[in-house]
Amino acid sequence: MISTSLSHIASVLGGRLVLRGDDTPETTVSGLIDTDSRLIEPGGIFVAKPGETTDGHLFVPAAIERGAVLALVERELDQPVSQVVVPDVVEALGELARDVVARVRATGNLRIVGITGSNGKTTTKNLLARILEDEGSTVAPRASFNNEVGAPLTMLRVTDDTRFLVSEFGASAPGAIARLAGLVTPDIGVVLMVGMAHAGGFGGIESTFHAKSELVRATREGGLAVLNADDPRVAAMEPLARERGQEVRWFGRGERAQVRALDVEVSASGTRAQLVVDGEEHTLELRVLGEHHVMNALAAIAAATALGVTAEEAIARLSTVELAERWRMQPLGSERVRIINDAYNASPDSMSAALRTLAQITGPDERTVAVLGAMSELGEYADEEHDRVGLLAVRLRIQRIVVIGQDARRMYLEAIAQGSWDGEAVFFPDADSAYDYLRNELRDGDRVLVKSSNSAGLRFLGDRLGESFA
Repeated sequence: MISTSLSHIASVLGGRLVLRGDDTPETTVSGLIDTDSRLIEPGGIFVAKPGETTDGHLFVPAAIERGAVLALVERELDQPVSQVVVPDVVEALGELARDVVARVRATGNLRIVGITGSNGKTTTKNLLARILEDEGSTVAPRASFNNEVGAPLTMLRVTDDTRFLVSEFGASAPGAIARLAGLVTPDIGVVLMVGMAHAGGFGGIESTFHAKSELVRATREGGLAVLNADDPRVAAMEPLARERGQEVRWFGRGERAQVRALDVEVSASGTRAQLVVDGEEHTLELRVLGEHHVMNALAAIAAATALGVTAEEAIARLSTVELAERWRMQPLGSERVRIINDAYNASPDSMSAALRTLAQITGPDERTVAVLGAMSELGEYADEEHDRVGLLAVRLRIQRIVVIGQDARRMYLEAIAQGSWDGEAVFFPDADSAYDYLRNELRDGDRVLVKSSNSAGLRFLGDRLGESFA
């Protein structure tokens, strides 16, 4: 964080400043901010966030031991560290981020890109950050820091030297993206897709559309909207962008897109695509597995070239990316038994894309094995969408379908109902029993996809299988 006095922090947050030791109102702090006491470094600021199972205020002593010089709290503590007492530390975290980014932006050097979409946010964020980091100091979220805590923590990492801030915005509820993006008013807003992820919480796909369009509304007037020309709901955001005087830059597979992919070839080693960027042809060699990641690359290229990076430079930098993120189409195991661990998140769209990738990268003498868990946050659509996945796995002729957990059982039942040969699908109540089965079942030449939502915990099963067959 940029150097800031204690009195300024208290004033911005409307909080009460409690001084300890030799601190005065004009004492400045500039360390990193975190809600996890284990990650605090000397000079850092600890945010004592109340949680569902514990209370961050209990960890203030641990943060002090690690070198915290300021605590953001909701009640004054008898601890030897200066404190700013506020009614709500999460809300205060956002307001501090707003202030810090505004002050850095006032120097005229900072450009801000916001990214949202039902799928692909984290991959696109990482691809864009990889392109921009060679242009200048770039701040981007760790992992999927895209909520009311993670997004501000990322924003607070900017300094006077930062040239690019790439923010990822998730939507836990209607209005969430508007609040988060409103903290920084991006220069460029990237909308990837509107799908069924979180549809249960939003009340349907149209509500999801309105939630994702909040980013276009929050992008600054006269800025740039980077939109998916292939997604009708995203394309329908164009009038919103025009109302705000924003230029629209399209990406996709159709001729409308200024940044588009033509021929796409998928293999076990990555994806190759012929691109047209503003009328000029290029070849993209992407090591990240999956045809669906080509669209994420197109979005990153569209944003980067709008920021002055040449298409040649952007594409060359993308070729160096070996992994989008841990637990996202992550290759594990060995050439003998290849494990693809994609179990950090799952929606009907990403589940379909992952299964299609498995089918595409498996050779005629190899066997496809899909290890599947539940997709969360689908609400009333859960049964129907899990049925669809089971049906798709059969239609793609996945040779072994291993379904884990009661919430995913309908995938198994649909696969059994639609399958045409015995033993194609099996069901296990938990990951441990599935591991025991897979440890004995998998054989040379198997290509194994592990896919589920984060809450199902199958990412750890993927890791175990990767170690077993390394």
